[in-house]
Amino acid sequence: MIPWGGLSCCLSAAALYLLGRSSGRDAEILKSVTRVNQLKELAQLLDAEILPLIVTISGRVSSETPINCEFSGLRGVIVEETAEQHFLKHNDAGSWIQDSALMLSMSKEVPWYLDDGTDRVHVVGARGAAGFALPVGSEAFEESGRSLVRGTLDYLQGLKMLGVKRIERVLPVGTSLTVVGEAAKDDVGAFRIQRPHKGPFYVSPKTIDQLIANLGKWARWYKYASMGLTVFGAYLIAKHAIRYILERRRRSELQRRVLAAAAKKSGQNNDGKLFMAQLYLCLQCLFQ
Repeated sequence: MIPWGGLSCCLSAAALYLLGRSSGRDAEILKSVTRVNQLKELAQLLDAEILPLIVTISGRVSSETPINCEFSGLRGVIVEETAEQHFLKHNDAGSWIQDSALMLSMSKEVPWYLDDGTDRVHVVGARGAAGFALPVGSEAFEESGRSLVRGTLDYLQGLKMLGVKRIERVLPVGTSLTVVGEAAKDDVGAFRIQRPHKGPFYVSPKTIDQLIANLGKWARWYKYASMGLTVFGAYLIAKHAIRYILERRRRSELQRRVLAAAAKKSGQNNDGKLFMAQLYLCLQCLFQ
């Protein structure tokens, strides 16, 4: 029998090892990108460096046309709204279970940039960057109305409406962000940072040093987890192999004893054919 448990552990260890190498490689790449301390330095770098230029910049989120959020009251540059209907559903077993259904999913984004007081750089495609996450600006639950007619209709359909959960996620104006990506200049001379064709692209509230430290931490965790799974998988495989060898040795020893006893008894028994037939059946049962 194949030791699937041990093989699964070894395959998982290999996957974690590859993840660890990837995280470690990303950390080394981030260490090598050009750090722009002030955004006004970007113009000189774009003129002097060979393109494409991968840089890391920091600044505060700003926009000429920010979005006024309906629920949180914040002013943001990226807004995502979702609304879920929560209800109890009557199942086939005769009991009520809680469930939900998405009613609304809407996303808005306006042109925005980072500003550090010395210059500004537009950010393009931030939602597809690693490390990007929209914080929750507002979360509220609105209970459904308790009208008799509505309640009766829902009950006949096997439903009990509980209410609507609304979540508003916002990237507010004034948020401090670090962006790692390709710096470029558009047709009108404005600077922007975007996803490179080949290279890292991060948009995060963490500093570049924090991003490097975090990747290094994950690389070490993947390494130790891979080593642990490798040892455990090897233990399971070795345990299975030892058990298989001992079982084969036990059967071989038992077969030798049976054959020795058969040879001894066949010399004393005139009906040797009958005994050998019985012996064959015995051995067949033994090795099934």
